Amino acid sequence: MITIQKVVEEIVSKMPFVEEGISRGIINLSGLAREIRPQIKKKLMKDAQEGAIIMALKRFTPQIKARSSHLAKVLKKTGDITVKSDLIEFTYENSRTLSKKIAKLFDVTTNNKNSFITISQGITETTIIANSYFEKDVKKIFKDENEILSLKNLSSITIKLPPENIEVFGIYYSITKVLAWNNISIVDTVSTSYELTCIFKDVDIDRAFSVLKRLVE
Repeated sequence: MITIQKVVEEIVSKMPFVEEGISRGIINLSGLAREIRPQIKKKLMKDAQEGAIIMALKRFTPQIKARSSHLAKVLKKTGDITVKSDLIEFTYENSRTLSKKIAKLFDVTTNNKNSFITISQGITETTIIANSYFEKDVKKIFKDENEILSLKNLSSITIKLPPENIEVFGIYYSITKVLAWNNISIVDTVSTSYELTCIFKDVDIDRAFSVLKRLVE
């Protein structure tokens, strides 16, 4: 049988900013109970008293705080934060000829030890992010491909993640959440097993770096 406790936990878990507020102790539980009461009544198909909802929220609060505390400990183990500036981004529609042209681009960039290049292939499109001085090379190599998007004046922040990141849920969320709280938009993200790279507009890079530096410290 579904209970008020289960419904409350389900609803709050789908409200990340509210969950964050609860973990910090800045959410008024009475006000929150009144706000989510209609949803709970709909789920239960019967009335739910405000007091019972508040009690369920109080029981759920230690779990939220424990989860937040564990994430904070893992984030403190992150390594260097690396910033790259003067980047460009191109997105092309996938085709039979695209992979050969990607290989050509790697031939051009490999000998430059200061180069930054990352390629992400999706189901229908492929995105290339590189230093702006490769712009002419990209346009020349991919001139016959269908260009979907091109962006300039970009910068990146790469965070070295601890090995635990693949076992602990919420690492990426914690990073993107703090950026959202500070009204900083992410243009794109690229990840490997132990690295997360976020792409920003140049105008946002200083604020983004400051926010992420505080997060991991």
